[in-house]
Amino acid sequence: MPSAVAQQQARRRAIAAILKQNTIVRQTELVKLLRNEGYHATQSSVSRDLKDMGAAKLNSGYSLPEQLNGDNEAALASVAEFVRDIRPAGPNMLVITTAIGAAQRVALTLDRINWPEIVGTLSGDDTIFIATTGASPQRRVSSRLRQKLAKAKS
Repeated sequence: MPSAVAQQQARRRAIAAILKQNTIVRQTELVKLLRNEGYHATQSSVSRDLKDMGAAKLNSGYSLPEQLNGDNEAALASVAEFVRDIRPAGPNMLVITTAIGAAQRVALTLDRINWPEIVGTLSGDDTIFIATTGASPQRRVSSRLRQKLAKAKS
């Protein structure tokens, strides 16, 4: 019998496949499709999975972040539409506000681009705190983010 972790990983792979093939607007739809494929799923487990996977709920349905494959430009372009504001908060902290429900997806992208100035991110529903290695790196990250996000939006 597979372990709970193996079951969770298999369910998450199934979720990713379902989201690629279908437009899912409600978690209950996803639960039903997973159950039809033989996966044990509840609304709360699916909600947790979507959050941990960095899914964002858009008007068109749930969407997972793109895989980076070393392309930071494309990764930032994939989340540019969600970013609303970037502002400093002290000498080594940035605060990014996003569309509601998109902060985790944007934070995950920032974590994965692996810029050396970023120590880590912490996200809520529509707010991200970015810790940087200092004041100068904070300004560099802010400037680079603004530039790359503006380029992606144009």
